[in-house]
Amino acid sequence: MGEEVNNRLIELTDEESGEKVMFEHLDSVDYDDSNYFVLTEYDEKGMDSEKEFDVYIMKLVTEEDGGEALEVVEDDTIINNVFNVFKSNAKDDFEFID
Repeated sequence: MGEEVNNRLIELTDEESGEKVMFEHLDSVDYDDSNYFVLTEYDEKGMDSEKEFDVYIMKLVTEEDGGEALEVVEDDTIINNVFNVFKSNAKDDFEFID
């Protein structure tokens, strides 16, 4: 997936479908010698609305050409551990639903 970063907003492009989606970067977490981004789909109303937001964990990887890209994480153990670190970091900023 390619990305453009503008402050806390990241536009990701699905390489298969070409669809572009805006995400908000909530946090970066270092875990097991890798850097992970905690993202949620961008909502123009902001995080103050009563809407529940899904969170996505993506790994920052270096491509062959030296550029950086975000890669979808599919390992449930990594997802859960990174999310737990994020919850600890952001406990005063967000209300989490268990």
